[in-house]
Amino acid sequence: MVESIRAGRASTDLAREFEPSRQTIQNWVAEADRTEGRRAAKPATADPSLTAPERDELVRLRRESRQLKVERDILSRATAWFAKETGVLPSGSSGS
Repeated sequence: MVESIRAGRASTDLAREFEPSRQTIQNWVAEADRTEGRRAAKPATADPSLTAPERDELVRLRRESRQLKVERDILSRATAWFAKETGVLPSGSSGS
């Protein structure tokens, strides 16, 4: 059925001929598209132009970005603490 839809057959025609509902056939096509990376699943904020692998990469990159921000904050606080303890301002500091 999926291949028939992709070949140009109407889901309403297939539904009449083979008996699953038009919506069921469209759901099968959508699931096949997601499985094959033709388009991403549809979370509320998903960009419909992204494929499933692109969506996975976006999620991974957002997670990595959050982690890097946490690590940067930790390093910034550690630098400030060491500067206070040693009385030395780190190079590149805006304090003068």
